[in-house]
Amino acid sequence: MSEKKPNQINDKILLEVKNLRTSFFTNAGEVKAVDDISYYINKGEVVALVGESGCGKSVSQLSVLQLVQSPPGKILGGKVIFEGMNLLDFSPNSKEMRGIRGAAISMIFQEPMTSLNPIITVGNQLTEVIRTHKKADKKDAWQIATRALAEVEIPDPVNRMKNYPYEMSGGMRQRVMIATAIACDSKLIIADEPTTALDVTTQAQVMELIINIIKKYGKSFLLVTHNLGIVTRYANRIYVMYAGKVVESGKTEELMTKPKHPYTIGLLNSVPKLDDSKEKDLVPIKGTPPSLINLQKMCTFLPRCPYANEACKSNDFPGLRKIEGHEHFVACHLNLSEVDR
Repeated sequence: MSEKKPNQINDKILLEVKNLRTSFFTNAGEVKAVDDISYYINKGEVVALVGESGCGKSVSQLSVLQLVQSPPGKILGGKVIFEGMNLLDFSPNSKEMRGIRGAAISMIFQEPMTSLNPIITVGNQLTEVIRTHKKADKKDAWQIATRALAEVEIPDPVNRMKNYPYEMSGGMRQRVMIATAIACDSKLIIADEPTTALDVTTQAQVMELIINIIKKYGKSFLLVTHNLGIVTRYANRIYVMYAGKVVESGKTEELMTKPKHPYTIGLLNSVPKLDDSKEKDLVPIKGTPPSLINLQKMCTFLPRCPYANEACKSNDFPGLRKIEGHEHFVACHLNLSEVDR
């Protein structure tokens, strides 16, 4: 394998995904879960990937780490450039990928109980990960793990190391997953719906904890979520996904106040706001998401779009185009004035 050279284009970029495509091949047909998406994350930046369930958010991140189950899944094309290396040049079970997963890039999954072994203590699980990725004996790894639990504000970390996952609450288990990323000094932390299984109060605590750690250690953070409230508060930039594609991207403030894609507008209109009157009704997005099996080439949001015209019906899916003078991109045939909120 040829030597990987550093990324000379922009040394601020930690991760750059280019034209990533991942499909699942089923008896019913090809499911295009991730259909030619591109995005990037700068060093020390918080980026959000937003969209409803089934749009391909999670699969895109599993593809980055080559954790897509095959069969039926297969990464069909694209590049995942991390620190100048294309991770897709390595086989999923290669030494190089095992060295990236959990060490350079950590992933916090939606339900930590599926990531933690229920019959092994938290301490043994943490030390195993640390010893796999860092040069540390069992005693040193135990100390590193204990400090990591303290860092994520788990009370009495010395004794908590002896607990099994089922002896901890959902919020505690999620903190253990965050501690794993800290202990291994990961440069990028990916959180896939990290607060979905938690109550509202615990959600806020966990998110504040993650963001404080990101800032303290200068990590990069990718938040995968459908929760626009979290996105508004924490992310520097947002990518909006729909039916396997990125349909809009931009800086948080501009995208949230001046959305241009009908789907983004629909998402924002369906979220309650504190300054709304109690008489105001939420406006849901009509219809249902399309099946990702054998999708047509035209705009995937067409059947649900209140602004659709003949151009939308007669043309292929539009590529992302930049809004002049802004770091704001939208994939839509419509004139921007037609989709103002």
